[in-house]
Amino acid sequence: MRRLLASVSAAIALAAGTLHAAPAAAADAPYDVLVFSKTAGFRHDSIPVGIQTIRDLGAANSFTVTATEDAAAFTTANLAQYETVVFLSTTGDVLNATQQTAFESYVRGGGGYVGVHAAADTEYGWPFYGQLVGAYFASHPAIQQVNSRTENRAHPATAHLPQTWTRSDELYNYQTNPRSSARVLATLDESSYSGGSMGGDHPITWCKTIDSGRSFYTGFGHTQQSYAEAGFRAQLLGGIRYAANRAKADCRPETGYTALYNGSTSGWSQSGPGSFANSDATLTSSGGMGLFWYNAQQYTSYSLKADWKLTGDSNSGIFVGFPNPGGDPNIAVNQGYEIQIDASDTPDRTTGAIYGFKSADLAARDAALNPPGEWNTFEILVEGQRIRVYLNGALINDFTNTDPNRNLDGYVGLQNHGAADQVAFRNVRIKPAGTQPPVSNLALNKPATASSTESGAYPASAAVDASATTRWSSAFSDPQWIQVDLGATYTINRVRLLWEAAYGSAYQIQTSPNGSAPWTTIRTVTGGNGGEDDNTGLNASTRYVRIYGTTRGTPWGYSLFSFEVYGNN
Repeated sequence: MRRLLASVSAAIALAAGTLHAAPAAAADAPYDVLVFSKTAGFRHDSIPVGIQTIRDLGAANSFTVTATEDAAAFTTANLAQYETVVFLSTTGDVLNATQQTAFESYVRGGGGYVGVHAAADTEYGWPFYGQLVGAYFASHPAIQQVNSRTENRAHPATAHLPQTWTRSDELYNYQTNPRSSARVLATLDESSYSGGSMGGDHPITWCKTIDSGRSFYTGFGHTQQSYAEAGFRAQLLGGIRYAANRAKADCRPETGYTALYNGSTSGWSQSGPGSFANSDATLTSSGGMGLFWYNAQQYTSYSLKADWKLTGDSNSGIFVGFPNPGGDPNIAVNQGYEIQIDASDTPDRTTGAIYGFKSADLAARDAALNPPGEWNTFEILVEGQRIRVYLNGALINDFTNTDPNRNLDGYVGLQNHGAADQVAFRNVRIKPAGTQPPVSNLALNKPATASSTESGAYPASAAVDASATTRWSSAFSDPQWIQVDLGATYTINRVRLLWEAAYGSAYQIQTSPNGSAPWTTIRTVTGGNGGEDDNTGLNASTRYVRIYGTTRGTPWGYSLFSFEVYGNN
């Protein structure tokens, strides 16, 4: 047996030397990864090979690795050194209560988590970990070959994979389906193997966010041979980069969408010069300027999602709300709206802009954007005459059409801009209105409290009552705060403040699961000048939201006509 294991290890080492995961398109800023492989149950013999694989990936991709099985590493001070923590086939109860608290605070505060295989067979009695990993292990059949269906080919952990990935591994069944709380990246085709128990929807790889932190899990990685596979090594690298916040992705749960394009161009037409090549369920532009538009149906209110990738400083866009263009793509230009894709131009003509009408929130856009050569995901949410643009899950633009000559009812299409511009699209999908909850102010008439009030005429409740004539006003000193209890946990993406003349020039937007310390700061604002502060591009799961004022803009206190919170559950 020792000789056999040595032979397997030698084969893996040889394969690992020739099957490298593709490095990131651009070098990441250096970062640190903690690999934790403590086991209190079954121990996988692939753990040493897995650790070495992650070390090799780090050496080639700008991160250093510390490997440990000592749970004493889980302190607030020590975890702060690392951008992400990998649970490599851990099993059983591996952290005590103090260590659990430190790790939960680390993740909620912006740290990353990567779970590999038996990480789902870990910490069954810790509710936060169950939320973090996404689903617990239930059972598995014998190791065998399977067809894995790649559902998301934009995430850095799965963008390199074909639509069907055939490989061998130990295949977990899970106690629950994580789809309602995570973005499923890949599923198992249970008709391609025996022993699956989850039916037609069997997730195996997924990602999610928890407050300011990021979570990635793959059920693969049982066998030593897995770590010699280029595809699996690239999946590990992509998951680590995402969790470490070096690559962006939309990891919000996604259900109810219909594919307009995912390999088939049925229902699509080319208007004007140029074309799109269709290969490997990917559209790649050529020539132009033209428009590839979906002619099978017009849409009114909807969520349109598309994965896209630029080559260099190319130019493209997604058009919405235009009439039948026939052979003239300028009809879409003149009567619709273009959500721009362009690495460099004036603010109202770069990525995320409503071209020529409104720039994206550049700070939010830049924080969410992957560079040319890597995949991004747009969500274009059209409701009536309003367009909101999300980039990799972050809100970056909010625009309302007021032009009587334009109407957002109409067709959707993809631009091929010119011979020098190359852009690729994948997985264009749509979800008509009525299949998702309407956007509403989550703070409206919810319980609000504050650190102080100027007098009884200016209570905290006046900031959440939707009245333009009532307001909250604080004592004339720093710091001051106002908080609202949303009544349930939501994933918030926007906080809108409407100040009275007494405003905050510096403040923090903070969240808490229970309305008490510790509060997590999700945005710091400085240099405020009053009026409307529309804080978009947030991403935090919370029940309580607090505005913590640190510097007043006037000699008076802090005074808000409106404190609004938006998001979804």
